[in-house]
Amino acid sequence: MLLRVISWHPMRVARAGTSRGSVSCYYSKQLRPDTALQGVVLHVFINLAYNYCSQLTSDRISTSEEPLRSGLLVESAPMAKANYEIGKHTPEPSRAGADDKSATGVMDRDAPEAADAETLQQEHEAVKEAQKHRLEGIDHDTLVKLYHQMLLCRRFEEKSAEAYSSGMIGGFCHLYIGQEAVGIGAISAIRKDDYVLTSYREHAHAIAKGMSPESVMAELYGRAGGCSKGKGGSMHMFDKEVNFLGGHGIVGGQIPLATGVAFASKYKGTDQVTLCFFGEAAVNQGAFHESLNMAQLWKLPCIYICENNQYGMGTSLARAMSSQDISQKACAYDIASEFVDGMDVLAVRNATLRAVERARKDYLPTLLEVRTYRFMGHSMSDPGNYRTRAEIERHQERDPLKLFAASLKEESVLSDSEFQKIEAEVKEQVDKAVKFAEESPLPDPSELFTDVYANPIEPGKR
Repeated sequence: MLLRVISWHPMRVARAGTSRGSVSCYYSKQLRPDTALQGVVLHVFINLAYNYCSQLTSDRISTSEEPLRSGLLVESAPMAKANYEIGKHTPEPSRAGADDKSATGVMDRDAPEAADAETLQQEHEAVKEAQKHRLEGIDHDTLVKLYHQMLLCRRFEEKSAEAYSSGMIGGFCHLYIGQEAVGIGAISAIRKDDYVLTSYREHAHAIAKGMSPESVMAELYGRAGGCSKGKGGSMHMFDKEVNFLGGHGIVGGQIPLATGVAFASKYKGTDQVTLCFFGEAAVNQGAFHESLNMAQLWKLPCIYICENNQYGMGTSLARAMSSQDISQKACAYDIASEFVDGMDVLAVRNATLRAVERARKDYLPTLLEVRTYRFMGHSMSDPGNYRTRAEIERHQERDPLKLFAASLKEESVLSDSEFQKIEAEVKEQVDKAVKFAEESPLPDPSELFTDVYANPIEPGKR
């Protein structure tokens, strides 16, 4: 592909010269090249142009070329390698036109059969073996806490799904089932006074950062006892006491904010770090590129964690991003990066610990691409007609909660009776959270005028 940029204004773009896979871009002279190169539009345009040219030239690609991979993180052989050596495979394209809807996805009548049981078992055992090596050097209490939090978040989200289906929760509701290893593993590597900012799929992050399940559930119910007084809902959790700064509904909106928080930490001379979670779809936003450039230029202690669940709403990664190796995008800004197995809580924890050390010691940012998979739809209203039941079941074989439980049991960290005890404790916590939410009152109508401006509004006064 040839990309020829004549001059630099995003408002006048024409497509030309598309034969033989080339694209020419024409702009009117308005902005300096160095400004435009770091701007929002150029990054997005180049990605779209690349995808466009790829489609134009697809008929000239050899049919002997290896097809797109199934979306599994790794094959059986490399799975036990060090985290940074894990093979990265392109997820298979999404399927449209499926018609059997379910809570987790859809079955396409023409979908391939699920992977054979022997292959799935080999993959499971290889990953479990890699996780066992990571257990070494981690104290018993930390391992138990990690499992407890993962189970708590799984059961909390399952109960949230029930409450949403029964009409107790309104608005949008994005569940974290399948991705627990990412938020729990990363947040376990930081201190209470460190900062966390994330996207709208943030119930588990909020609980892991120290917010009570009661305050999170009450916020989901839209009740006054919620962390945002019932006015934020599922997408806008917030608690300054534990430095959890949201919950952001705009795709990628939290990325420049987290960069600013990291700047504040450096400006004040503290050693606090900032974790910024976002989905892979946010990488196509210009704010992502501008923030990474600024973080490295100014040496800011921000850790950018891309939770790559391989779908932006219903669009697969392969259909939306010209280069699906997100960790390599850090090379453009000379930022340290790692590709991480997001179905292994210890792999995520270890990678985050390395990034935290870099941030505290040298005020340096890091980009982590954490490859994971959500077992539910994008939100509770998602019919899921873009992926197959076989695809979902294949990823469920690497359920991070089951994988971690199996490792803990085989290494005698927890016995069957201790697992049962933790399950009972978690059930009690979730039931208590639901009871608190149901008994919490609705916000008073006067709350319409609060928390809007820094200087409170006084009704009736001009």
